[in-house]
Amino acid sequence: MSVHRLLVALSGANLVLLTCLLLAAGRPTGAQGVPPVLRGQALEIVDPQGRVRASLLIQPADPSVTMPGGGTVSETVILRLIDPYGRPAVKIAASEQGAGLSFTGHTKSRDTYVVLKAEGAASSLKLRNEDARE
Repeated sequence: MSVHRLLVALSGANLVLLTCLLLAAGRPTGAQGVPPVLRGQALEIVDPQGRVRASLLIQPADPSVTMPGGGTVSETVILRLIDPYGRPAVKIAASEQGAGLSFTGHTKSRDTYVVLKAEGAASSLKLRNEDARE
């Protein structure tokens, strides 16, 4: 008789555990331990075909390139939004020397663009149409 009681007790315990598991599985679970910051060296967003459509990266400094003012190219943070053909349609860049942004015209356009720069103590805005008018 004592074996029979042990089997009944184990079956009851299994039934309680099964009930708890089924109740817990029915409840939606939220994200646990979501980090407040996404950290990395670069970020690329790709389309369903695997082409990079947006990127955020840090371009390392290049001491071999001399700037028109006499300094060298410093580290630059660049955000690019890229059209389906691989051309950066929007570019935003920031470095120690300054910052700028550019917008290009439609995909078949070669000379339609807007460039806004703040470099050192100077700033500029350049608008150019397809007919080469600035």
